[in-house]
Amino acid sequence: MFLGTLVRLSEFNGRELDDEARAALETSLKYFREAAPKHTADEEESLFPRMRRMKLVEVEEAIGKLDPLEKEHRRADLLHAKVNQLGNRWVAQGRLDASDAQRFQADVAELAGIYKEHIRIEDEIVFPIAGRLLPGVEKAAIAREMEARRK
Repeated sequence: MFLGTLVRLSEFNGRELDDEARAALETSLKYFREAAPKHTADEEESLFPRMRRMKLVEVEEAIGKLDPLEKEHRRADLLHAKVNQLGNRWVAQGRLDASDAQRFQADVAELAGIYKEHIRIEDEIVFPIAGRLLPGVEKAAIAREMEARRK
């Protein structure tokens, strides 16, 4: 939802935002600044290490996807930092010049491309295998760790 908002706003080409668009931009930037890192930590600190410790043939395909997902996290982090900087400039100045608007649009488009495949891999491979094969005690530990990140 928040990425979709950034994509739609990127099509404004940096022009002046009305109150609704400004609020949507601020909310989306806040989500990616505060909540998205928790999701990354959920995967990289809680889920992925447990999956790597599993020595099951069924898990091998998913494990092979974890390194690329983590690399995508790093690329997405860099893009989010750039989008956050430009988005905050847009809010503060009321508009973006053509160069900044193009960079904002390009960075948001790259994020959308990364997330499309990233989410597909998570939803079709990683999460279903983890859901089926991780022992209940491990799932409960992951849930506790996720909850602690959000307190």
